[in-house]
Amino acid sequence: MGNLTEWYFHPYSAKKWGKVVEKGINQIRGPVLFRGVNNVTLDAKGRLSIPTRYRAQLKTSCDGQMMMTVDREHSLLLYPLPVWEDIERKLIKLPTLNKQARRLQRLLIGHATECELDGQGRVLVSPPLREFAGLDKKTVMIGQGNKFEIWNEQTWVTKRDIWFEEESAEDGELSPELGTLSL
Repeated sequence: MGNLTEWYFHPYSAKKWGKVVEKGINQIRGPVLFRGVNNVTLDAKGRLSIPTRYRAQLKTSCDGQMMMTVDREHSLLLYPLPVWEDIERKLIKLPTLNKQARRLQRLLIGHATECELDGQGRVLVSPPLREFAGLDKKTVMIGQGNKFEIWNEQTWVTKRDIWFEEESAEDGELSPELGTLSL
């Protein structure tokens, strides 16, 4: 690199920095946010169609690479791969001699299954995960910010109704964390 002009217009600099800037902007925007209740159909082969409004975001943020695992409520959790990798690192760091930590590691990491958006915007739900969550044709995807919860539709409706009943029956006292939230 003899002079400043040669260095400044080096053939790799613009392309590489363009990618860095693009990735940096995506990082500044933060993670993809998933919101709302989406009724979706699970086809006979176990493929779940991701709602159209999220497909482009998932292609951009994680190249369609995701991770699916179990949840304690007998639903499934679907994460963009980068979000899951952060969670997995935290789970791995938990003390393995702690009974609850070990159980959580076994359940979440042990059931973690990679999935990828196909050309039609679907992900394949493995038979063990479908069985665990009792998934059939009628399925619900609940946006939870950085992930989706995937429920059997009837289980979701039943749980949701129970949660509303419990909420209205409680005396209204909130935990300190929730007490600061203004809706």
